Amino acid sequence: MLSEFLSTALLLAAVIGSGIMAERLSGGNAGIALLANTLATVGALYILIEVFGPVSGAHMNPAVSAAMSLRGELAWSMLPTYIAAQLLGAACGAWLTHAMFDLPILQLSAKVRTGQGQWIAEAVATAGLLLVVLRAPPARVSAMVAAYIGAAYWFTASTSFANPAAAFGRMLSDSFAGIAPASVPGFVIAQFAGAGIGLALHKSLGRTEPKPLTEMP
Repeated sequence: MLSEFLSTALLLAAVIGSGIMAERLSGGNAGIALLANTLATVGALYILIEVFGPVSGAHMNPAVSAAMSLRGELAWSMLPTYIAAQLLGAACGAWLTHAMFDLPILQLSAKVRTGQGQWIAEAVATAGLLLVVLRAPPARVSAMVAAYIGAAYWFTASTSFANPAAAFGRMLSDSFAGIAPASVPGFVIAQFAGAGIGLALHKSLGRTEPKPLTEMP
């Protein structure tokens, strides 16, 4: 639980903090700000999965934890505590970031992110994330997850939250990376739907190891 709390807190600090710093230094250029935010997130994800993965799996994401429970890889009795640790970590990560940047600790975002396109984007982003998590070679999971999220920042309309805990934490920050509280339920529903799609696609694709030539059609 400590691993999930710390990793999620540091992830949110990286996402929100880099957004604040990028917005301050980019001179109003949203593209440059998003690029800086992306690079910081990619680096943080890779390191956090490498460091905390051996302890808790470094889910940092209730949708991933729920998928692991459905697959029998995380006991159902552990799921509520995993999610609680992730949500608490996300909140503390946002508050820590505000403290570092001398901002009001307690705040809510005013940035509205809603609409069909945003919801579809979150479903796509989360489905893809589950496919990468489930099908990547174990030694490459951290790099492939980080690379996928970095790419999805740019190819999805929502900038790829793909994580209910991230949506919750970003709701608590009225900054570049924020999301208005009223927009969070739509994102979370789309994320869990995307996780279900990702699981179904993974099952449909079959085993991950290469088939012998004798089994090829």
